[in-house]
Amino acid sequence: MKTYDFAVLGGGSAGFNAARVAAALGQKVAVIDGAKKLGGLCILRGCMPSKTLLYTAEVLHLAQRGKKFGLSIPSARADMRAIHLRKKKLIAEFADHRVQALRSGPFDLIKANGHFIDSHTLKLNDGRLLRAKHFLIGTGSKVSVPLVPGVRETPSWTSDDVLDLDFIPKSVLVLGGGVVACELAQFLSRIGSRVTLIQRNSNILRDHSDDASAVVQKAFADEGIRVFAGTQIQAIRQERNGVAVTFLHDGKTIRQRANHLFNALGREPNTGGLNLTAAGVKTRPNGQILINRWQQTTMPHIYAAGDCSGPAEIVHLAIQQGELAARHSAKVKNLKPINYQLLLNVVFTDPQLATIGRLESELDAAGVAFLCASYPFNDHGKSILMEANYGYVKVIAAPRSGRILGAEIVGKDAGELIHCFSGPLAMQATVFDLLHAPWYHPTLAEIITYPLEELADKISAR
Repeated sequence: MKTYDFAVLGGGSAGFNAARVAAALGQKVAVIDGAKKLGGLCILRGCMPSKTLLYTAEVLHLAQRGKKFGLSIPSARADMRAIHLRKKKLIAEFADHRVQALRSGPFDLIKANGHFIDSHTLKLNDGRLLRAKHFLIGTGSKVSVPLVPGVRETPSWTSDDVLDLDFIPKSVLVLGGGVVACELAQFLSRIGSRVTLIQRNSNILRDHSDDASAVVQKAFADEGIRVFAGTQIQAIRQERNGVAVTFLHDGKTIRQRANHLFNALGREPNTGGLNLTAAGVKTRPNGQILINRWQQTTMPHIYAAGDCSGPAEIVHLAIQQGELAARHSAKVKNLKPINYQLLLNVVFTDPQLATIGRLESELDAAGVAFLCASYPFNDHGKSILMEANYGYVKVIAAPRSGRILGAEIVGKDAGELIHCFSGPLAMQATVFDLLHAPWYHPTLAEIITYPLEELADKISAR
């Protein structure tokens, strides 16, 4: 039986980076991952394949709108076989790079799955036992199948299936209104599918502000995506030529049919097979592992990071968490916990939706005073000439000092623009500091100066 200083379950973003840091600190490290394909969710079935397809769909969408730019483009349509092959090639390259890093890293790569038999021992599925002084659980998440009438009995796609399509579906019913549902619903619509999105909550993208979700929903409607929000599903049934979903909406019973059903009702922590009870590790009812600010579980020598522990399913956060756990287990001095008040989030719909820091709803709930100002994309020169008129930039600041507390951007390239606030927020900069910086004209980024100027005027007038 082999013994390690630090053993990692899962070779995704959290696990790989935790192992890399632990090994660099002189620890004897093992990475245990029994997946058929190594690489983790982000590379294989998440960020990278989805963004590859979303960008392709954006290029197609721009080509189809050529007349708005004075261009004559007789025909622009999706060749799904070619799109699929390009995506496979790119993802294979990304995955090969990660696999090479795992195989050549300064740690043992063990191709197996394991479960705890006590708090220091794993039993692998090949019968071997493995002991470690410290563990990092980074097993990620999996598609959840909630208790919705008929969803378990009706054949449906998951995000894995949509990301692997090599044909254009004629019509698709999308269940859910979260990030995955919205991003892939727009992708399907733009490649030529007739898409209907059915959402239980009153707004799509419910984790974001009502204003932000309304902008994205308006863009969806303008592109021909039918959105039913605030619904109660009554039945889902397979039919001869597809599926039908019956639901309540605005007091009426509505029935929608399509050739295919896409279950995008969310994901859940992938912790069910780990026998965490034997290790003394406690979870929430949905399987999410409870952690403290150092990523420690209820057993201090066992850490967790990434999607299996939360609080958000974001790659850069998983990396930070894994690295923090590795350093804490090695007793590195002067560590600081992750500052979740700098949380950065991006939704890759078109328009994109991006946020950073503390937003209005959180500040209101905490009773914290703030000022905010916003400016619309449809009144900004660069966005107007780009035909990128959806959305706005909103900046939130402390009322006396002007320190930046957060920002929300809905619009063209919001995921890029939000990074204008990353450094300033981490450095506790003020609106006045940002206005001292140069902003080139004409750029999309320049739009940020307008709410900054409004806030500076409000604060100076106090």
